Amino acid sequence: MLPSSTVENYLKAIYLGVAALTKPHRLLPMGQLACALGVAPGTATTMVKTLAESGLVEYEPYTGVALTEAGEKLAALVVRRHRVVELFLVQVMGYRWDEVHDEAEQLEHAVSDRLVDRMDEMLGRPAVDPHGDPIPDQEGVITPQPAQSLLTCPLNTPVTITRVIDQDKSFLRFIENHHLKPGESIEVEDRDSASDSVRVRGKDDHHITIGTRAASKVLVHTPAAAAILLELVTSA
Repeated sequence: MLPSSTVENYLKAIYLGVAALTKPHRLLPMGQLACALGVAPGTATTMVKTLAESGLVEYEPYTGVALTEAGEKLAALVVRRHRVVELFLVQVMGYRWDEVHDEAEQLEHAVSDRLVDRMDEMLGRPAVDPHGDPIPDQEGVITPQPAQSLLTCPLNTPVTITRVIDQDKSFLRFIENHHLKPGESIEVEDRDSASDSVRVRGKDDHHITIGTRAASKVLVHTPAAAAILLELVTSA
């Protein structure tokens, strides 16, 4: 039996939530999962217990949840469908990058993996979606992408934006209006903890100052990181 859209949503939320954790944490707190799904904590706990009985998650009461190998494979394929659909909508259907997330949320449960693979082939087997999020391959494997945020990258050094990790429409429009989309070359000129700000110089010497919260959502790679990524890809 194919997993329901509810099961897929839970697995995807756990997959993405665990991926965002910092080491040594490996279990996603139940409160974070419930918040991500917009459900009551008790509802999330009941569903997670069911998923644990099915062998898809590992659940530790009062601690959190993580995916088993089987659960991670299913979750990665849901993420793959979502991200391939987003890119297809942008590159083939002419959607804007800030309007594809909600569409993909619906379509990820409706399209078959066979159709997604055809779409992926048509797009040239891309590594990332329109926001720079990595696309898992047909086996659910993601190629590592060394990256830093605008909060941690070196100052006064050319870097290339690779990923924006917030799908909010207004935030994506803000990013686009200030030439901070993936592919743009920029330099971080200054960080001021007192004013909670980051000053960036971008295209055509355009300067912008953004808050640290926004800066943490924009990922970049430096020339050194790009060389590491190239070595990983060519040696695979």
